[in-house]
Amino acid sequence: MSQNKIEPAANEESDTKVILQSDGDPSRSSGFCGYLLTFFSFLLVFLTFPVSFPVSVWFCMKIVQEYERAVIFRLGRLLGGAKGPGLFWIIPCVDTFRKVDLRTVSFDIPPQEVLTKDSVTIMVDAVVYYRVFNPTVSITKVENANHATKMLAQTTLRNMLGTKSLADILKDREEMSEQMEAVLYAASKNWGIKVERVELKDVKLPTTLQRAMAAEAEATRDARAKVIAAEGEMKASRALKEAANVMSESPSALQLRYMQTLTEIASERNSTIVFPLPIDFITNFMKS
Repeated sequence: MSQNKIEPAANEESDTKVILQSDGDPSRSSGFCGYLLTFFSFLLVFLTFPVSFPVSVWFCMKIVQEYERAVIFRLGRLLGGAKGPGLFWIIPCVDTFRKVDLRTVSFDIPPQEVLTKDSVTIMVDAVVYYRVFNPTVSITKVENANHATKMLAQTTLRNMLGTKSLADILKDREEMSEQMEAVLYAASKNWGIKVERVELKDVKLPTTLQRAMAAEAEATRDARAKVIAAEGEMKASRALKEAANVMSESPSALQLRYMQTLTEIASERNSTIVFPLPIDFITNFMKS
């Protein structure tokens, strides 16, 4: 893994403390009217509890699942931290709450048209995995944390790929995913969002560029094949030269080669057998 990669899990607690300290004291006084409304709400619940127990329980008792947390507001002010999982109580007419899902969420970044550093237009899409690690901050700091994370991922993808060449994008996908993950977490941690993973799914090239790259690859393969064939011919000619030198030193070796050739022809069941004549015999005949 890259040394520049940010480790979100180790910094979640410290980031949360910094964010909450900047908000001031969440349990500050609500004023006389706030206390008065709270008192009447408690009194209403107390008076109606013996008479309408099911109704009071229905409005006061709430349950959140293991993977959820409830952020409670009393008279519009944040009441402590997130509640849950399990059972908690609220005061009717005074308290409101919002549920936050802590499970990992994934979404696809729509294909983005990007102009690379070497002036090539490509279409790139990716997938992002993230989760909420601070429910309170995700509710109080941003209107819609999920939508904000999606928009941030799209802009970050375009900005990062715009500084890379096409060769770097095709070659270093894993490194670019790690860099994008670090950039997204650095921006989204103030919203209580932890980006866990970013993966580039597909890089779509223009049709003309695909044809040009295919032609270039084919020409490279043809050139390599011609070089290999030429090297083979050169080695074969050297081997033939060495064999001719050996046979010139021993005339009987040439006759043995004739016999071996006849044996190979006879094994194929051919009806015609060609007897090779020595070159020296033909030369003498032509001179005479």
